[in-house]
Amino acid sequence: MHLYNSEQILSWDSVSPSNGTRPVAYRVQFKYTSSEWSDVSIESIGVNCTQVTATECDFTAASPSKGFPMHFNVYLRVRAELGEELVSAWATVPWFQHYRNVTVGPPENIWVTQGKGSLIIRFSPPFAVDTSLATFKYYVHYRERAGTQQASTVLFIVLTVFSLKFWICCWNARAGQSCRCWRPQPRRVSRLWTSMNKRFWDEKPPVKGPFRSNSILLDNLKPFRVYCLQVEARLFWRAQNIIRPGQLSNSSCYETTADASTKLQQDIMISVGVFSLLLVLTGACFFLVLKYRGLVKYWFHSPPSIPSQIEEYLKDPAQPILEALDNDSSPKDDAWDSVSIISLPEKEQEDILQTP
Repeated sequence: MHLYNSEQILSWDSVSPSNGTRPVAYRVQFKYTSSEWSDVSIESIGVNCTQVTATECDFTAASPSKGFPMHFNVYLRVRAELGEELVSAWATVPWFQHYRNVTVGPPENIWVTQGKGSLIIRFSPPFAVDTSLATFKYYVHYRERAGTQQASTVLFIVLTVFSLKFWICCWNARAGQSCRCWRPQPRRVSRLWTSMNKRFWDEKPPVKGPFRSNSILLDNLKPFRVYCLQVEARLFWRAQNIIRPGQLSNSSCYETTADASTKLQQDIMISVGVFSLLLVLTGACFFLVLKYRGLVKYWFHSPPSIPSQIEEYLKDPAQPILEALDNDSSPKDDAWDSVSIISLPEKEQEDILQTP
């Protein structure tokens, strides 16, 4: 007997006749605690499971609201028939109550609205129930996916500290001091990453509930964080005080928003982080330039070039290079129109005046 949400389906194994001339038909009957056996027909249940060749009977095929009452004790039996003269013995199915034995599926039509540090979850129940007899209670399983990002950040910080320690140690060794330089080993880094991930995923996700409404506010969440959540519906049958656990919905992830002040804080943190990163990169570049300044000078120093006249002479030694150089030096650069004496010392002026 298959009871899933509102589905009620009885199935059985087929019977093969010895001669195989005619197909085998099956008949299904039911009864309640204080009633007699009756055939499953359209008049009684809404479906026909009399003289059928299929090996199953779906009591809710016509409509989910059809089928047996969910709070009734139901007994079923089935037999094989080959004409009117050959019939098998009845195979009886253990009695069941839908509310007692049903497998509750996850909520349907889940819709999540992102808010400021909160998530609003709306959904519909797995199936319709008589609210005077049974109700659903809902639970939300959620986890902050940013935990893996935090682990990555911690690992990045550890590697950065180790790298800075290595470079500082090498700088001291270069200055003449003796020290033992430590470099992070890949195996140690892998162990650290594995242990941090295992610690995060082994943690049991928090559960919030129960909720009676199909609209849940998940508040007090961190802004700008991604939360992965699953919704569970549990069926509570009041008369028998029975709770049927439900299946979890598929995991879906959503990011929360924040107000203006939180956004400003995040922008400031991002700016400080970028500035710090640029500062570290600048310091690293400065250190590399100081340590390998010879190579840097060699890479960026332009090689000496040969004058064009000498290069042409080397290509053609027969060319009169000296005459070409004399022709290139123009005499106009040394010519002048007139020369004037602006001033002379007094002694030289007297000598010039006394000269006849």
